[in-house]
Amino acid sequence: MNTEVQLREAVPVRLPDHRGLRWFFVFFFVSGFCSILYEIIWLRLAMASFGVTTALVSIVISVFMAGLGLGSWASGRFLRARETKIPGLRLYALTELLIGISALLVPHLLLWGRALLEHLGINSSLPYYLASGLWIAIALIPWCACMGATIPVAMLAIGQSFRESAGRSFSFLYVANVLGAMLGAILPLLVIELYGFRATLRLGAVLNFLLAGSALLLSSKIGLADATRQTSSTPLRPPLTTGGSRLLVLLFITGFTSMGMEVVWIRQFTPYLGNAVYTFASILALYLASTFVGSRIYRVRSSQSGRQARPLWILLGIFAMLPLLTADPQLRFPKLLVTLGIVPFSAALGFITPMLVDRWSQGDPDKAGSAYAVNVLGCILGPLVSGFLLLPFIGERWVLFVLAIPFLAVSMNLDWWLGSDPLGATPKKLVRYAPIPLCFALVLMAQDYDVRFPGAKVLRDSTATVMAVQIPTLGKRLLVNGVGMTELSTITKIMAHLPLASLDHAPQNGLVICFGMGTAYRSLLSWGISGTAVELVPSVPKLFGYFHPDGPQLLQSPLSHLVIDDGRRYLERTSDQYDIITLDPPPPVQSAGSSMLYSVEFYSAAKQRLRTDGILQQWLPGGDAVVRAAVARALLQSFPYVRSFHSANFISLKLGGTYFLASNQPIQMRAGVELAARMPQSAIADLMEWSHGSSAAAVLDTVVQNEFAPQEFAADAVETSALHDDKPVNEYYVLRKSSGHAKP
Repeated sequence: MNTEVQLREAVPVRLPDHRGLRWFFVFFFVSGFCSILYEIIWLRLAMASFGVTTALVSIVISVFMAGLGLGSWASGRFLRARETKIPGLRLYALTELLIGISALLVPHLLLWGRALLEHLGINSSLPYYLASGLWIAIALIPWCACMGATIPVAMLAIGQSFRESAGRSFSFLYVANVLGAMLGAILPLLVIELYGFRATLRLGAVLNFLLAGSALLLSSKIGLADATRQTSSTPLRPPLTTGGSRLLVLLFITGFTSMGMEVVWIRQFTPYLGNAVYTFASILALYLASTFVGSRIYRVRSSQSGRQARPLWILLGIFAMLPLLTADPQLRFPKLLVTLGIVPFSAALGFITPMLVDRWSQGDPDKAGSAYAVNVLGCILGPLVSGFLLLPFIGERWVLFVLAIPFLAVSMNLDWWLGSDPLGATPKKLVRYAPIPLCFALVLMAQDYDVRFPGAKVLRDSTATVMAVQIPTLGKRLLVNGVGMTELSTITKIMAHLPLASLDHAPQNGLVICFGMGTAYRSLLSWGISGTAVELVPSVPKLFGYFHPDGPQLLQSPLSHLVIDDGRRYLERTSDQYDIITLDPPPPVQSAGSSMLYSVEFYSAAKQRLRTDGILQQWLPGGDAVVRAAVARALLQSFPYVRSFHSANFISLKLGGTYFLASNQPIQMRAGVELAARMPQSAIADLMEWSHGSSAAAVLDTVVQNEFAPQEFAADAVETSALHDDKPVNEYYVLRKSSGHAKP
């Protein structure tokens, strides 16, 4: 064999550029899918371990994003000094391997953190948030940093093997990542419904392991070692870009405003779409789909992107305000179309964001990592400012306007922000200033959802927008983010009176989880005993006086104790013991996060806070056969004694539901007259407040005479297991409903 033939065999065969780059697209499509999958499930697992509070959710999301930004920045810095010595694809394979391992480890890390906090016995809120936030950071940041590192590392690999494509490599990877993330916002919900959270995480782990193996295999095929030697004398160092560091400021603004607006969108659209997990997923998926369209247009027409971006910057302020129109109840958009207002804004940012990073980095992994980190920093701060500082004080309409102001400022001085444009003149001042009065007009003409209820009392806080309304022929209602929570009904009074009257001893105290209108809590206090109420939304108890004139006075009673917290988290932190625990989770039964008040894990925490012969009252507002069976089995698995009653047919109650009484001791069966005889006169007066022409015994008989065995619910869906945190069947139901199994 001659020397020439030997050299040919020694040099690895490289695939054509378009074939090799397709693999990178596939890698980042799958990687984007997995990253959203992990974010959704890790957030849910953290909520189950540390509480369903707005502060906790903000901590988890901020930690996740901080890890992405840190990984992007640190990996870029690391590669700057070593880019000619490290085979990028093999380093990429390592990051995907570590991400796959995280899917298996993070659930255990979160559980260990929960056990540690329980062992430390931290009861006050601020230290608990600090401790839980620290542990969540320890559990998530290293793995999220690996996710953030994938883009700079993959850019290095592209620069080593496909140098002619390196200049716009960030936008190439960004397009694939966003497309995968869009699918990741929807498809995992179906997998969760079938197999649960942990099994879905294992699916993500398998995909990451496949990515790692595929990247290693590809590295051997395209001869990275040889490619690295070829580029060693010409490291990737872009010239200084036009616009300089101002491009980083623009990247911060795009991240800050886009994520800040997502918080507003959820409040705007929930009244129309409901508060199910699919609502939040659909908003996220539409945002990502629009972002993908915009970024794809940039990729196709990027040779003219400098000229095309200028009109977009001028229009962004107006685009930011369009959700005001589609969510305006006066315009009556169909429910499925109210979210279309986010499409132009999201698509425009999908065009601009990768353009800015490409322009700043020009293929340099270090500069791209820093740029992406700046964008992520904006993504962290935007929701915090929007949710905690702006929404509670100025409302949805004006928050959108405030978030649009940076875009209006940029449009007024495009040359300073973007640099001079040799391809075309900057639009005239009249065009650049026009969005300002248009945005003012939109914010002044549009109306919030509460315009539907004249005279409504509206309160806003970092958790929700709360309305107390008076509806003709229907009476007073409590709405949280536009979703009806409860009404003034005797059925809510029964939630306190029935378990208290069923005790074998005189009660000393009781706990109400989910304050609502305060009716059940008011009934509990009518027994003259100590009462504690736990409510997640701070503004809800402030409306107590709207529904009950004596509400403010009752809250001032020395017997009354109000706690703003997640009910389950309170049970796990307090050391108090109660005679009864009564809860009425927020309707509808499929509300996001509500399963954590129906699960075996919740009942385990409740049992620890009940006295030996204490009683838990659980209200189940409807649900299909699978949901009813899952809740009934969870109670039967958790308590040796469970009784259940169909809801009474009170005049003020129009929707069916079920009372469950559960205890570690037998619950004696008593007729209405016996139960009424055990009640103090003040409690009887409370029970009869809206039941004119009847007696306390008769009202209670309408409940106890509707008793049935909870095993009947379990028999309606024999294959359904007890409801656990890992598989919340009440929240995930699309496949069940589409197959016809979600029967009443």
